[in-house]
Amino acid sequence: MKNFLLYIFLISTAFAIFSCGETYYTVDDFSSVKKIDAHIHYLSQNNAFSELAKTDNFTLIDVNYDRDGSDTSLNNMEKMSLIQKNQFPKQFEFITSFNLQNWDSANWAEQTIKKLEVSFKNGAIGVKIWKNIGMKCKDSSGNFIMIDNPRFDSVIAYIIKQNKTILGHLGEPKNCWLPLDQMTTSGDKEYFGGNPEYHMYLHPEYPSYQQQMDARDRLVEEHPDLLFVGAHLGSMEWSVDEIAKRLDKFPNMAVDISARLAHLQIQSITDYDKVRNFMIKYQDQLIYASDESLDNEKDPIEFKKVMHDIWKWQWKYLITDDSMTSPQIKGEFKGLKLPKKVIDKIYLLNAIKWYRLKDK
Repeated sequence: MKNFLLYIFLISTAFAIFSCGETYYTVDDFSSVKKIDAHIHYLSQNNAFSELAKTDNFTLIDVNYDRDGSDTSLNNMEKMSLIQKNQFPKQFEFITSFNLQNWDSANWAEQTIKKLEVSFKNGAIGVKIWKNIGMKCKDSSGNFIMIDNPRFDSVIAYIIKQNKTILGHLGEPKNCWLPLDQMTTSGDKEYFGGNPEYHMYLHPEYPSYQQQMDARDRLVEEHPDLLFVGAHLGSMEWSVDEIAKRLDKFPNMAVDISARLAHLQIQSITDYDKVRNFMIKYQDQLIYASDESLDNEKDPIEFKKVMHDIWKWQWKYLITDDSMTSPQIKGEFKGLKLPKKVIDKIYLLNAIKWYRLKDK
């Protein structure tokens, strides 16, 4: 009995020492801490986003994507990226993408690899795969093209050989398969209300949510040498348990938190400790990102103010335990107050590791 009590005492003491040893950032530390926003969209030649990033101590990772299936669109995005990268080399990186033009032709993969080769020479650090694969694109027989289609294999192999990372936005929030009035966040209601082509509740004949996740999982499992980042919490934003299952199963997989903090906040209202413990346990596979964008319709001065406030508000949620509210969801929630070492990984070190960045 004495030995047991001694054991309990030693464990308790060790835990107390460990807890006391944790250090935390404050709101005022925001601008002094080096950070990376690993998922933004730069759709303008205006320098406002990059200038703000320099002031707020961020590096931006601009994500190009197959918005309309055309080479012109992708080329224009890369042009915008290169303008910023040339002017702000320490503040800016970009991720390229590809489209499925001529998918049914025998040389689709060869043509795609040649296009990626040019982007990599221009400095692209990775490749974005967008949700139109699995939710929009079809082959000549009218079948949806899923990301585990064997025709992608040679392209994936080339990406791996070039030591590049895939950022995969595959599927959508689970809300996408619900009617608007049953969705859990106002952002999802607004997006799918304005983009009915991607509101899967209206398209029951399209691949299901589970089919999207299964195809993504097969891609990651079949290519263990591939570094894969699941955009938007890997479209598993509704359950930290579901994300944890994938991160446990696939050590080559991470997720970014872009545009999905509200879903973590919803879960933390009902089980705060589960969400906080998830963030700490998987601190090596979580990447900070906002998914904010600058286009020519936005006033640069107003954009800087709004973007700064977004960054500061998200910083506050992750580094304090203050009570907070959000226009995205109902109810009050508490900040996660993650230890400094966890914040450093989420905001900086993980993006460096997963995208193989240097000199950041």
